[in-house]
Amino acid sequence: KVCLKYFRIYLMIFCQCAGSIMSSLCVLPPECLLQPFTVPQRLMLGPGPSNVPARITAAGAQPILGHLHAETIEIMNQIKSGIQYAFQTQNRVTLAVSGPGHAAMECAIFNSLEHGESVLIAINGIWGERAAEIAERIGAKVNTLVTSAGGYFTNEEIEQALDKYRPVVFFLTHGESSTGVVHPIDGIGDLCHKYNCLFLVDSVAALGGTPICMDEQGIDIMYTGSQKVLNAPPGTAPISFSERACQKIFNRRTKPISYFLDMNLLANYWGCDDKPVRAYHHTGPVTSFYGLRESLAILAETGLENSWKRHKEVAEYFHKGLGEMGLKLFVQDKKARLPTVTTIVAPPGYDWREITGYIMKTYNMEISGGLGPSAGMVLRVGLMGCNSSKANVDKVLEALADALKHCHKSRV
Repeated sequence: KVCLKYFRIYLMIFCQCAGSIMSSLCVLPPECLLQPFTVPQRLMLGPGPSNVPARITAAGAQPILGHLHAETIEIMNQIKSGIQYAFQTQNRVTLAVSGPGHAAMECAIFNSLEHGESVLIAINGIWGERAAEIAERIGAKVNTLVTSAGGYFTNEEIEQALDKYRPVVFFLTHGESSTGVVHPIDGIGDLCHKYNCLFLVDSVAALGGTPICMDEQGIDIMYTGSQKVLNAPPGTAPISFSERACQKIFNRRTKPISYFLDMNLLANYWGCDDKPVRAYHHTGPVTSFYGLRESLAILAETGLENSWKRHKEVAEYFHKGLGEMGLKLFVQDKKARLPTVTTIVAPPGYDWREITGYIMKTYNMEISGGLGPSAGMVLRVGLMGCNSSKANVDKVLEALADALKHCHKSRV
């Protein structure tokens, strides 16, 4: 009994001392981090990110390597080859930016433009708006070519603007995910070169899901994101520069505004400058490289033309089903409909938030509302990469029909 008494006294003193030590910290361990967390299995049919196949998830779970280990360099080289295939280019300066599609957009603009230079930006959705703001922030002279949401530009309109503004860079969004438009590309590269202008293309939402051939179509700078058709996790952004683009960006009067996105440094880090040694630039997201490499391998195994064909057929199947339900497509011109992201006119009388919320709660499925100029006007459904299937179309059509039955409809 005596021993037990002294043990209790000792335990009380110990706890008091421990409490005193803990109380000397201003910030205590957060309770939320002392508990395990779980992530639901969700069908991601919004405009991105898309679901990640088990094969790509498994690739990203492989052991970590140093960012300049020989094996990592080999993986980076394989990624470069995969991007060249996906972009249909032989450009030597081809790599993946460590960051999302926004990082690639900034990389393209920061390196191709200097303060005071003229840029022409085609705006038919939010991504042209973003590009214009980024260019303005670095002091470029920003000129815009603007059309309404759901529209696109003719080559005649583009040439008139090129002739008027004489820009050094022309920016165009290939797949405008905010409005569901795939922009025609043929002939624009030739027009840009006629006016001594670089052709810069954002293909984040379109690459792999609809035809584009960088070299053949005269594109000088192009980028995409890993989380759309490629089905890799967000965080790596393939980008490529033509020799014409390299002549400009490697002969600038001033350094790019960003050290992290400076192509003089990134080209060496990715082994694109033919120098015998790669210098340290930043610690690349090695495990994300594994996933990107695997996603490009899947695209190579599938074949670009097969991927383009499947996305087109699935999108047309979806559009037919929507029509049978009485829903209208936002993009009226059939040939301008983006196969990867479909925009549906928000059903009159319904709150789009209630529709998307009902589908999320009832079906554990993501579809989205509009963004930027299409906000409040549309529902957006993404069918990208492994998610592009008729089975998924049937699921989303069922969910939409159910939502329209159960969500509140006001008089219009």
